Amino acid sequence: MNFSPYLNFNGNCREAFEFYARVLGGEIIAMMTFAEAPPEADMSADVGDQVMHAQLKVGEQIFMASDAPKTFRPAQGMHITIGTDTPEEAKRIYAALSEGGEITMPMAETFWAQRFAMFTDRFGTPWMVNCDKPRQ
Repeated sequence: MNFSPYLNFNGNCREAFEFYARVLGGEIIAMMTFAEAPPEADMSADVGDQVMHAQLKVGEQIFMASDAPKTFRPAQGMHITIGTDTPEEAKRIYAALSEGGEITMPMAETFWAQRFAMFTDRFGTPWMVNCDKPRQ
């Protein structure tokens, strides 16, 4: 069994996934627009270049997403959590993903982590970045 986040965007899925691929060192393994759907799917012409389905592979993890032109709602009640091996990697990812977003908790040391931060990126995706302290 595995779990994969499926993110919805308000018309900027391609931009977000290309950004995430660069920052996280991932690879976009699928990107299909509404215009690429078969004719019988009867897709509206005004959403043709928006993303119907995308997959981003980061390590062994798969993120999926689409633009949700008629039903988009900002994400609530969840965060995508990134665990890093080093504080430097946590700082790099935090700096890149949080730029232009809304910071809930700035990157800092906590009682459980060498570095931890919470924020929502400029695309509306909520994130937590965590670098655990070494176990005793």
